[in-house]
Amino acid sequence: MRRIFALFIFVFLVSCSEYVDKPKNLLDKSKMSEIMADLAINDQVTNTYLGKNLESGTRYILKSHNVKADDFVESYKYYVVTGKMNKIVDDAQEILLEKDPKARDFVKSKSEPAKEVPKIVR
Repeated sequence: MRRIFALFIFVFLVSCSEYVDKPKNLLDKSKMSEIMADLAINDQVTNTYLGKNLESGTRYILKSHNVKADDFVESYKYYVVTGKMNKIVDDAQEILLEKDPKARDFVKSKSEPAKEVPKIVR
């Protein structure tokens, strides 16, 4: 009886190895990185020009990369659940920094601690 119970436990643990099935039209990581970089630029444009439509920009980006919205959403879910999204976002950040070299200096200046600490005056 214990062996059968242990067998069922083992089969249950092995069968629950993945939370989400791999999508049929999974986008590769490099394509996802490019799309995420373009979406970040689109997001900044809509923050700069208030009242603009974020959805139309998103559609344009997906169309320019020849990707269907459903495929992007399914790939995004898969990469988030499997824990591979951090690498994709890091690659997207590198793509953004390559597109604008001045951004690298700006990010570096903001990430470094202040060299001079202001004096506290009472």
